[in-house]
Formats: sequence, C-alpha cells, structure tokens
Amino acid sequence: MSYLVKITAEESNAAFNSIPKTDILAAIDYYFKYLNGGRPFILVGHSQGSIMQSFVLSEYMKAHPEYLERMIAAYVVGYSITEDFLKANPHLKFAEGADDTGVIISYNTEGEGNGNNIVVLPGAISINPINWKRDETYASAEESLGGRVFNMETLDFEKVPNAADAKIDLKRGVVITTTKAVAPEGASSPFGATSFHENDYPLYYYNIKANAAARVAAYQSK
Repeated sequence: MSYLVKITAEESNAAFNSIPKTDILAAIDYYFKYLNGGRPFILVGHSQGSIMQSFVLSEYMKAHPEYLERMIAAYVVGYSITEDFLKANPHLKFAEGADDTGVIISYNTEGEGNGNNIVVLPGAISINPINWKRDETYASAEESLGGRVFNMETLDFEKVPNAADAKIDLKRGVVITTTKAVAPEGASSPFGATSFHENDYPLYYYNIKANAAARVAAYQSK
C-alpha cells in the first residue's frame, strides 16, 4: 500500500469529487426529506467518510441553512478541516470547547515524528478529544475516560481505561499521543509510521461518547 503515499491531496479530492460525492449528497437529501422529521442531528465520519462529510458541510449545508440550524455537531475525524476550508465556508464553525453546538470536531492522531500523512493537509486544525481545548494544553491518560480498543486475541473491542494521552501539535494541526494501548500504523502506512489513524475513535471512545451527550444537552437547553 505504500504507493498511496504518492497521491496528493488534490488527486485524492478529485477521486471522491464524482460518484461518491453524488451518492452522499443524494443520500443526505433523502434523509432530510423523508426520514429526519425536523429533529436535531449529529454527523459522524472517519477518513473517507469524513471527506464525504466535508462535501455535505460545505455544499449541502450551505444550500440548506434550515438543516444546518439543527446540527448539534459534526465529528469529522481522520481527515483534515483546514483554516482555508473554514474561510471558504463562513457558514461553518469549528468547535472551541466541550459543549458548543452547530460545530465541527476534527483531529488526526499521531505519535511523535510521524512525517507524511495522507489525511493531514496544510493548515489542518484539531481539537483535543480529552480536554476539548484548541491550544497545546496537555491532557494525560489519567484524564481520559478510556478507549474501546480491538483485542487481536479475543477478536473483540474491549474497554481500556486511560487508553491514551493527547496534546495538540499546532504546527501540524494534529493530536499527538504517547499511547502504548495499540501499535502505530507502521512504516508501510500511507498515514505515516507513527500514525494511529485506525484508532482515532477507539483511543478516545468514552470521551467522545460523553462529549456527544454534553453537546446534545447544550443544544436542548438553548
């Protein structure tokens, strides 16, 4: 799979900016017309799914502000939301804390010195999935509510207390962890040798679960 490293962000976007994009926009349109029933909602995606979410947020929500008003949050994880993306889409806003609503939550998880990562774009921004801060304030594993990590021996997901720490690297726009709960991706990965791309959600599972509940409560209290 190492050949994937040679694919640029522009080439990647072009690959998704055709049939997959058409499909996801048609699907979300069907959902709002026939299934949503006027309810508030949360969008959740990862990696390629987050690329698709970026089209929903930038194009569909721009055309349908009445739906955007009911969006509690969009978890666009495992892909990059950039400063340029937000500037080009002023109807969107990035999360600033643990319970603001109508916002985007995004990050990519890496170990130190990861280098090239196909989903980390120039100008990427992140929020810390433990302390929900945008700065470089360190969140220890002891502050974590735990992860839900796949166990290769039992072939099941298991709760791992204090699975990972987290600190934002503002220069790269990623979340850095020193976790030993899972192994990094490895040298052949298009996400980088010390990336934890496959574990973006699992390492912080219970923090994200609690965060979604907090944002729902904040939305309902408005």
